[in-house]
Formats: sequence, structure tokens, C-alpha cells
Amino acid sequence: MTEYGRGQDSEPWHPVDPYYGDDGWGRQQAHVGQQSPCGGQPQHYPEQSQQQYGDWGDDQQAGYGQAQQYQQYDQQYYAGQHQQSYDQGGWGTGMHTHVQYTDPQDPYAQQGAAAYGGDQSDYYGTSDAYPPPEPPGRRQNEPELPQTDWDPGPDQGEHAFFAGGDDEDDGDAPKGRRGRGDTKGKKKWRNGCACLAVVLVFGGGLGGAGYLGYHYYKNRFAAAPDYAGSGTGEMVTVVIPKGALGSVIGQRLKEAGVVKSVGAFVTAQQQNPDGNKIQAGAYILKKRMSAASAVAMMLDTKSQANVMVTPGERNAAVYAAIDAKLGLASGTTKKIAKTEYKTVGLPSWANSDSKIKDPLEGFLYPATYPAAKGMKPETILKDMVSQANQAYTKYDLVAKAKALKLDNPLQVITVASLVQAEGKTSDDYRKMAEVVYNRLNRANPETYGFLQFDSTFNYLKSKSNIRISEAEINRNKDPYNTYTNKGLPPGPIGNPGTVALQATLNPTHEGWYYFVATDGVSKTEFAKTHEEFQKLKDKFNASSGN
Repeated sequence: MTEYGRGQDSEPWHPVDPYYGDDGWGRQQAHVGQQSPCGGQPQHYPEQSQQQYGDWGDDQQAGYGQAQQYQQYDQQYYAGQHQQSYDQGGWGTGMHTHVQYTDPQDPYAQQGAAAYGGDQSDYYGTSDAYPPPEPPGRRQNEPELPQTDWDPGPDQGEHAFFAGGDDEDDGDAPKGRRGRGDTKGKKKWRNGCACLAVVLVFGGGLGGAGYLGYHYYKNRFAAAPDYAGSGTGEMVTVVIPKGALGSVIGQRLKEAGVVKSVGAFVTAQQQNPDGNKIQAGAYILKKRMSAASAVAMMLDTKSQANVMVTPGERNAAVYAAIDAKLGLASGTTKKIAKTEYKTVGLPSWANSDSKIKDPLEGFLYPATYPAAKGMKPETILKDMVSQANQAYTKYDLVAKAKALKLDNPLQVITVASLVQAEGKTSDDYRKMAEVVYNRLNRANPETYGFLQFDSTFNYLKSKSNIRISEAEINRNKDPYNTYTNKGLPPGPIGNPGTVALQATLNPTHEGWYYFVATDGVSKTEFAKTHEEFQKLKDKFNASSGN
């Protein structure tokens, strides 16, 4: 670079160089008619030949000129009017003559002229050459070009968004030019559209924010929409799944047309002291009810279209309840259960004994199930069996059966049904399970494998009687009679609940073989020997007046 900040070596002059053309104009070009020896080519000076220049004075121009190179350029006005050449006669002769200029005081310049040759062709004499600078006295402002559509004119400070894009040519304007007046009209139209777009965007944003704010306030502080009154005469059945929260119940009711909004139902349920007592199941409700009326009606048992299976309940009672809820003839569900039991989803280990009276016994799991008119019995039975499968799957019944010295998982359920039928409390259940396992050991010196449970005899008789004569028991040889048959009955005698099942899997180990309901109702006492059993039996007879 030179002193201008471009480094150590000289570089070709560039048209944008701010210092070009100012050297020598103070002397009005004393060496007129002489030209740089470079002939338009870059001139390289040794680093030692460069001199620093000081203030710009007439007496110091020569020092600056020694470090500066002069080159000739042809200037061709883009308007096509004339050309100016820097020749021997000065500026503006119209003739172009290549003349070599050599500074007599610059030995390096003369060496360069000899090296490059004075006859070297001018590379800047083409139509693409940069125009040469003119003396300060002759410099004129560039001619003002006619403004076109791309010229922003007085609107040049506007952003491109408001100024718009390129427009189509005006059909009335000459080819290659566009009318200024038409451009202004189009620009005004574009500016108006742009402003309108901005207004719409900001207006839409404000409107959206206001809408969201309104709904936020409405949902957070305003009362939820609600119907008035106790509803219309149109009835509808709504099924509530197990474990449903208030919001889920409200959603089901809203979809059925019972309540107007979920929020109204949730509020009404929270305000009702018994609102959290709403259970899973089917409910027959009215449409367009107030949320408070819907909660009250769901708490009324008359509106509940459900079948509830209680722990220990037998299948015969469940079938009868389903017939009643569905409005079917007595025995309809029992018949379907007998003929369609293979299609309701029983586990593979069920019904392993051909002597089983009811294949579904023990698999209608205790819970509440929807049972409204129009539903099919097999649908309800499938739901019950599915619940049993889910409950039993939680336990590895195959491994548990082996650990308890039972033949299969079905026997585990059978023991649980006996425990459920004979026990009264959770503590009773564990002791009762131990009694069963101890008696099943046919080598025991107390019972030798006979269970002797009244509950099994009552099951085969479809009764619930605690007073059975020994003569009646001994005459009956049914496989479910554990007085006349050793071991377990062929299958469950009821549907055990979770507590009884868990007690069956975790019995006590205290040596119990006998038990007696000494008060005849709820108090059960246990004994380890036959002698202790006789004392408990005498206590029972005394309490019952025998």
C-alpha cells in the first residue's frame, strides 16, 4: 500500500480512490501534453522511492507527484454526446494521442518508461474504460437523469414496504419509460394498501387479545353456563366409568345433553355435601337439567340403572338383578350365561372340573356395573368377567397355587369364596383360610381331609341356612357337600372380594382347625382341637336357646 493506507507496495489506481486527480491541479497541469510512461499499466516503485507528503500547498505538489503515477483514460459520456481525450493539446480536442510522460526529476519513472516501452498500447481506450477526471475549473455536475418508476423521487426516505414493488409498464407511456404521474398514483395506492394491511394486522391482534382476555375472565371469574329447572321430559342413560372425576362426569353429562357445561356440574358437585358419593354406573337422567338437579338425581338410587355385585354374592342373585334392570323375563340372563359362557372372556384355567354347576361362578367380580334398558345381558356379563380378570391378574395365581399346595388357580378362587362365605371380618378371613388349608391335609388327625362347611351345602341347595340337620347332610352325596366329600368343592360357591382373596393368599399359621359363629350372627371363634370345638358349639347352642 502507499501512504493512503494500502500497504508497502503500489497498486493500480481505482476509480473510487478519493486522492486521484487532485495532484497537479494546483499548478493547472504544468506538464501538459505529457503522460505516464506506464501506458495504463500499473507502475511499481521501490519502497525507498516513496516520499511522505505534507500539507497540500502549491510548492509541495511536486513531492507528491513523484510518488503518484499518471495514467490516461478515455471518457465517454453515457449520453452519447462526445468524448474527451487527454492529448498534447489539452482537454476536449476530440482526438486521442498516446503520449508518454516522464518526470525528469524522477529517475525511477524514467526507468519504468524504458522498461514498459513508450509504444505500449493504451488499454483504457475501450468503451468500457472509466472516464478521466477533469480539471477543477471544468468539472461539471453530472446531467440529471429522467426519473423512472424505480427512482423513489421525493419518497426516497420511505421504507420499501410502503413504497411497494415494481409496477407494470404504463400502457400510455413510451416504451422503456414510465409516466411520473401514473407512478405517484400507483404509489399512493400501494401506500394505502400497506397502511390498511398494518391496521388490519394490529387490529386483528388487539381483537384476538381482547377475545382471549374476555374468555379468560369469563372462565376464571364468571359463573359457568347452566340450565334452569329440573329438566325436560326426555330421559337419557349416561354411563359413568369407574374412577371418573367430577370433570369427566360433567363431560359425559354435557355430551348427553343433561347439563349445559362441565364447569356448572363441577361447581354443583362441590357444593353438594354428598357430591363425592356419586359412583360409577349407569344413570337415567333428564335432558337440560340444572347442574344442581343433576347431582341430586344421580344421588337418588331410583335414577341409578346399575347392577351391584357384592362380595360373596352368588351368580343366581346377580342374574336375577340383571333381568330386573333390563326388564327381561326371569331366568333370561341365567340361560344366556349357561349357553354363552365360553364367549365372555373367562381365563384358560377356569372350569377345569366338569362337575362345576355354574361356569361363571367366582368370575362376576364385586363392583357396580351399568345395566340400563336396551343393553344386552351378555354385554354386562363380559364387563363383570373383565373386571375379575383384571383383579386376578394382579396376583400370580399359578405360582400362588403351587405355594399353597393347590392344584390350579381355580382352586385359589374356590378357597377365597369359602373364606368370603364363612368369615365376618378381615381378621376372620386369614384364620378361616388357615382352617381350610389345615383341613385339606388328609393326614391331619382332626378332620382327615373333610372341610365340613355349611356354606357349601347351602350353595348346592341354593339356601342360606345355618341350621342343617346331620341326617340331611349325610344323605346328600352332591360333590359340593363337603360333609360327605373330602377336599374342595368342584368350583367357587360365590364371588369373593379383594379382602377375602388377599387373606386366602396370606393365611395365619396358628394351628386353627375349627370355628363356630357363637352368637349366630357376626361373632366367629376359632379352635385348634375337637375338644375346644365342642365347647364353642355348646356356647352357640346356649346363645340360641337350644
